[in-house]
Amino acid sequence: MTFSVAGLCPDTGMMGCAISSSSIAVASRCAFVHSGVGVALSQNVTNPVLGPLALELLQEGVAVEQIPAVLAKADPHLQWRQLGVLDRQGNGVTFSGDRALGLNATARGRHCLAMGNLLANTRVPQAMVDAFELSRGHLAERLLLALEAGLEAGGELGPVHSAGLLMSAEPSWPVVDLRVDWHIAPLHELRLLWRQYQPQMQAYITRAQDPAKADSFGVPGDE
Repeated sequence: MTFSVAGLCPDTGMMGCAISSSSIAVASRCAFVHSGVGVALSQNVTNPVLGPLALELLQEGVAVEQIPAVLAKADPHLQWRQLGVLDRQGNGVTFSGDRALGLNATARGRHCLAMGNLLANTRVPQAMVDAFELSRGHLAERLLLALEAGLEAGGELGPVHSAGLLMSAEPSWPVVDLRVDWHIAPLHELRLLWRQYQPQMQAYITRAQDPAKADSFGVPGDE
């Protein structure tokens, strides 16, 4: 019940993913990043263990194209799942088990991949890849544009209710972790969240790395 896109920016080293679903709080179960390692998406009858495990395998040096076969040994129900894994060089792999729900499809492009299940049509992932490849600017903007292109191309067969944007950069923690867990128009709300968060993103990084160099917190009493 999900469609998603993962991508990286070779100029900045940022990596991330955007995801939407008819299910509640999809990003809490299906989206994973590890700074300097890669991005993993695990969806469709989700097993949230698989995303972190895929990133551990990448960090250990397992080639991205071998990861689905390794995960099949860890999860006897992998045929119910969809997986997408992108490494820090932009190499990607996708997998759709033969028990994946409804119309399902995947697509891969330059520094990106996309996939979905219970889709309105099988062109949705390619629409996301095309939008990502043709876009420029901040990685978050490119991921949001790609996700919006997926919705415009048909998205899920039914309405979506949740969405998320997750990204890594130099810090070990995700520098962007925005979620709309339940809303009538989650992609619209996710874009509004990003517009509010973007001007503050670097300030939060600076506060973590060197508080003495941080700008004012902008709260009463902090002068």
